[in-house]
Amino acid sequence: MPNNKSFYLKLFPAALGIAVLSGFVVVKEGYKDKVRVTEVGKPSNTTINAYYTSNKRPLQQQFFIKLPVTAFTPGGWLKKQLELQRDGLTGHLGEISIWLSKKDNAWLNKEGKGAYGWEELPYWLKGYANIGYVLKDQHMINEAKFWIEAVLNNQRDNGDFGPDVEKGEGKRDLWTNMPMLWCLQSYYEYSGDKRVLDLMTKYFRWQLTIPDDKFLEDYWENSRGGDELSSVHWLYNHTGDTFLLDLATKIDRNTANWRQKDNLPNWHNVNIAQCFREPAQYYMQSGDEKDLQATYNNFRLIRDLFGQVPGGMFGGDENVRKGYDDPRQAIETCGLVEQVTSDNMLLGITGDPHWADNAEDVAFNTFPAAFTSDYKALRYLTAPNMSVSDGKNHHPGIDNQGPFLMMNPFSSRCCQHNHAAGWVYYLEHSWMATPDNGLAAQHYLEGGVKAKVGDGTEVTIQSTTRYPFEDRVNFELSMNKNVNFPLYLRIPSWAPNSTITVNGRTVLSKAQAGQYVKLENNWKNGDKIALQLPMTLSVREWKKNKNSISVNYGPLTYSLKINEEYRRKDSKETAIWDSKWQEGADPAKWPSYEIFPASAWNYALVVDPQHPERSFTVVPKAWPSDNNPFATGNAPVEIKAKGKKVQSWGLDEYGLTAVLPQSPVVTDSKEESLSLVPMGAARLRISSFPVAGTK
Repeated sequence: MPNNKSFYLKLFPAALGIAVLSGFVVVKEGYKDKVRVTEVGKPSNTTINAYYTSNKRPLQQQFFIKLPVTAFTPGGWLKKQLELQRDGLTGHLGEISIWLSKKDNAWLNKEGKGAYGWEELPYWLKGYANIGYVLKDQHMINEAKFWIEAVLNNQRDNGDFGPDVEKGEGKRDLWTNMPMLWCLQSYYEYSGDKRVLDLMTKYFRWQLTIPDDKFLEDYWENSRGGDELSSVHWLYNHTGDTFLLDLATKIDRNTANWRQKDNLPNWHNVNIAQCFREPAQYYMQSGDEKDLQATYNNFRLIRDLFGQVPGGMFGGDENVRKGYDDPRQAIETCGLVEQVTSDNMLLGITGDPHWADNAEDVAFNTFPAAFTSDYKALRYLTAPNMSVSDGKNHHPGIDNQGPFLMMNPFSSRCCQHNHAAGWVYYLEHSWMATPDNGLAAQHYLEGGVKAKVGDGTEVTIQSTTRYPFEDRVNFELSMNKNVNFPLYLRIPSWAPNSTITVNGRTVLSKAQAGQYVKLENNWKNGDKIALQLPMTLSVREWKKNKNSISVNYGPLTYSLKINEEYRRKDSKETAIWDSKWQEGADPAKWPSYEIFPASAWNYALVVDPQHPERSFTVVPKAWPSDNNPFATGNAPVEIKAKGKKVQSWGLDEYGLTAVLPQSPVVTDSKEESLSLVPMGAARLRISSFPVAGTK
């Protein structure tokens, strides 16, 4: 057995106790039945993957490399979510949204002129197209190509493209093109169409001619320069054109300052989720670890101040506000998509599995609850604690004025389009390539991945699992010949003592949580690997939020099971003020809903203070016949608990769930049996609970 090794570890103690691991950190290694097993903090990034486009020098090498969208074949419940999106609002938004109208649309005009043309079309397209690619749905692929072709064919002579929107005299608004660049990049992964590289090259050369005082000046583009920075580096890695590095520096120089130690340039919830990563993105070019630390500091700051809640997010409503940090404060659906996207980008940049943990938290515990179970309606805002989801104006309890809690397919203009990318972007980072020509499993989902590894042999790995509702993931490898390559399995931070078997033999038991396990072997066709992630009950205390608690089982956080009463409404009559729809959009076909509680929700949990986890019992249920575990009433795992009503805790003067009472709460109410369900499956939910005290 080789000697154990340890390499250097750099800590940024300000970053929520998160360790930023620099270099290849070996925790433990050994051999078992010819399989070399190493527990590592991250893979080594001293080599360059031979088969997938990664950073060219002088950029820092990534730790994980995104695979093309064509590598993935979804299965299980995740495939069901994508099919529901296809058959629901995502797949039919072209019938509803005025912004997707093919009449007078600026995206279809070479001069960029038209009544309709801003962020909405590319917001929708980046999810819609990728869902089509992974589902191999030809109708979706053809519809996406219609819009892609319009972009490719309508580039202007100076290199600019897209809607010609000015925000101030001579100041071209570049934000609207940033998400469209991502659409083009996915299309290139799918098709290999070199016109994408040509368009982006001409476009970025044109941007170099824009004076700094007219570049990225408007609020949105100024905040979101990191989105463009990712596209510039993407193109550089494909073409090697060095002018792109100059443009990257110009973008970083003119983007809002996300490097402030104890402040942010603005406090808009989506901007935070989308833009906090920008310094780390530029770190790939600067090599300055202060840039990397700035992103960790941003994450720490927003979570310390406004994120002392379950579900992976923070209370933002429209903008985070001092004093509004209770779990009844909500987050935009756009913010959920952008946080998962940022986490996955940072996973590649840093190699830190913390980002995969956070992406998983948001994806499982918050994102699905933003929609009706059939994905035919969504709401703008979702909170960890919300006992009503109606069409009333709850301002100033929430920052927004209007019906922002309503499930409405005609409404929530940005989220209405941007939500499409949530699940498919998560899928696209479930496996990533590594610099040593291996593969890393990041998010455990049922389905297949096909990639080149080792000496260039193509391998397919089929995953079978009902994770996160079950604790076992099975992998089977298929290839034409034996091939040596490293396979990394992420061990989530909540899962100590995980076990790995290869072809029925245990190669590692009691794996360390929050690390990767590297398996090296001469793999052959039909090899089987099993990962057991033992799920246990745990209780998290939120001391900064009234000593409230949340209950977890494995990666899932649990909410009070509240009976939900749906009241159907006319989507046109209940839409937010800036919503617009096509003349033929039928609200009878696409209704909106208010959701009201049909059972009590104002409970404090009765918890054993010495062993709080012993206060709960896990109750497995049958797997749902429709394969949708996030549908209301479908939860395949519930938790039994005890609680007491808190009579003084109800709706406040704004019609919202009142702020949490301070725990412990003394109440004369009798003890009752309660059921808890996964947070992501609860449209009405209490996820952060008071604790019942004694007199």
